Amino acid sequence: MPLRPLPGRLGAIGKGGSGRRPVPGWGSIKGRVAVVITVPICLLLAVAGLAVHGRAEALGDARATRAEVGLSLRVQALVHQLQRERGLTNGLLGGEDRFRTPLATTRERVDTALRAMRPEQAVEGVVQRHLSRLAAVRAAADEEAAGTGKASRTATLTFYTTAVDALNAVDPVAGTATRADRQLSDGLMALRELAVAKESVALERGLLNGVFAEGAFQGGEYIAFTEERATREAALTRFRQVATAPQRASLKKTFGTENAQRATAYENQAHDAADGSALRADAGAWWDAMTALVDDLYAVQQSVGDDVRNRADRLSHDAELALAAYLIAGTLIAALVAGLAAFASRSLTRPLGALAEAAHEVARHRLPAAVARIQQSPETDVPDAPELRMPGGAAEIAEVAESLRQVEQTALRLAAQQAGLRRNTTESLANLGRRNQNLVRRQLALITRLERQELDPDALAELFELDHLATRMRRNAESLLVLTAQNPPRPTAAPAEGLEVVQSAVAEVEQYQRVVIAPVEPVRVRGHAVADVAHLLAELIENGLNFSPPTEPVEVHGWHDPEDGTYCFAVVDHGIGMSAPDKERATARFSGPDDSALLTTPTRFLGHLVVGRLTHRLGEGAQVELFDSTGGGLSALVVLPSRLLAPAHEAAAPATPRPATSLLNGFRAGVARAEARSTQGVSS
Repeated sequence: MPLRPLPGRLGAIGKGGSGRRPVPGWGSIKGRVAVVITVPICLLLAVAGLAVHGRAEALGDARATRAEVGLSLRVQALVHQLQRERGLTNGLLGGEDRFRTPLATTRERVDTALRAMRPEQAVEGVVQRHLSRLAAVRAAADEEAAGTGKASRTATLTFYTTAVDALNAVDPVAGTATRADRQLSDGLMALRELAVAKESVALERGLLNGVFAEGAFQGGEYIAFTEERATREAALTRFRQVATAPQRASLKKTFGTENAQRATAYENQAHDAADGSALRADAGAWWDAMTALVDDLYAVQQSVGDDVRNRADRLSHDAELALAAYLIAGTLIAALVAGLAAFASRSLTRPLGALAEAAHEVARHRLPAAVARIQQSPETDVPDAPELRMPGGAAEIAEVAESLRQVEQTALRLAAQQAGLRRNTTESLANLGRRNQNLVRRQLALITRLERQELDPDALAELFELDHLATRMRRNAESLLVLTAQNPPRPTAAPAEGLEVVQSAVAEVEQYQRVVIAPVEPVRVRGHAVADVAHLLAELIENGLNFSPPTEPVEVHGWHDPEDGTYCFAVVDHGIGMSAPDKERATARFSGPDDSALLTTPTRFLGHLVVGRLTHRLGEGAQVELFDSTGGGLSALVVLPSRLLAPAHEAAAPATPRPATSLLNGFRAGVARAEARSTQGVSS
């Protein structure tokens, strides 16, 4: 059962400052200076970062374009071979058997180009979707040419055209992200338009190859022919708008060759057959002329692709140089600005840091040591605070240092005043306590004489009650002297029995009728500790009575702990109990004397300080601990070390040792045993 304040429960204990240095941040000067300097540095780095990012994007675009142009040329090589196979197959289906030999060679070239496209995932997907039936289409065309199949010339042409369109659609140049350079952008557009024009020429070649072999248009072939011519002319017009002069010259030269003119004559002949009249054209001559034109266009396409790739290489090289220059310049500027910022920050924060260290030294060491010397010294002279020197600091910092010195001087004056006030207060309380103690002793002596002379039982009972009140008054006076550390331990000539100590403590409480002295194992307490142990037990019993129901008894137990040779007294109540934080705070007050606690602790907690001072006066090994009681309430365990115990006299009955394994287990076992036999206790 812990010691509780007489008017109420335990209160909160304020916690002082930890004395830790502030964490760097906006709350510190160093943090604010860092923020002020960091913001412009970050803005500068952001601008430099944007520039570097732009150069890096330009470099990435140039490299991507270079890679995409290379892939595009490989795709167009496959398209070129598919276009040739499409035309030869269409001519074969039209009845021209002489296309069998070049068709076989072209098919091998297509297969070789397809194998080269397998590492390219984007192109490989298109090949799987649109050319998976290539072998079946070829077989059907061969069977139709042999007269044993039913392959449709239009369906076969559509199959090849769909595959070519799919490959042109996945051509990476069509989706390139490079737009920063106009020349490169125009080159890419020229490459795309030339691919469209070449596909139109190749599709026209294959379409008319079958028509010339058949000798007439079938179905919608004439409309398809006119549409492809229009598509070619539109693409060539767009090409001329974005192509360079050499590229336009190459295109003009391509369409000015003899093969191109012969192919144009065949086209005009086919155009004149709009009414469905028979065509008298040599399919082989048409094929040779158009193939030469397609090959020339493919050469122009490769030339344009080489120009675009060379331009991308130059842009990539320029972007690498620009990126390196930006990185070097940005690094130098950042290092210069960071160095200047660090120098400026250090010139400001170093004196402030020295000032903070000086302030911490004053607060944590110098000022407490000076205050302790003032409090321990009988003189009240105030020493002078040493001057704080801040080398390299600004005038404002020097003013702050001087203000800190003045604060320290003021604190020393206040400490001297407090020390004088504390001495005067302590002496006054001690004087008052001695006067009350002397008066109570005289009163007790007078009451004792009256008790011896009185024969009337009723009057004698009243004298006994008056004697009990005076005994309690004597304990209060002694508590006052204990708090002021003015009364030494009362000497006792001979040791006292443990039961006598408990009875003496019970005699000093008000509701002694409710106290049950449970079995107390025999023990002898040394004479110099008897009064202090009895006083300590009386304080604990008093509080147990005040904070338990009027119908509930307060029990006192006593037993030996055979493990370490100590002796334990336990005061057990069944009252309202205490929370864990309250028990911790009460235990802290039981731990020992604190000179400042007498002035800072509220008066309702002074009983805690009395117990703490008495425990400290009993010496090392003596302690008071708090535990929860079985069934509710609290228990206070008073542990007396073996040095406070006198050897048992021969007449005393030997105590039966109990099988306790620790102080706490011994306490709980003793309380449990005492509660089981509480009906056999002796009431005080």
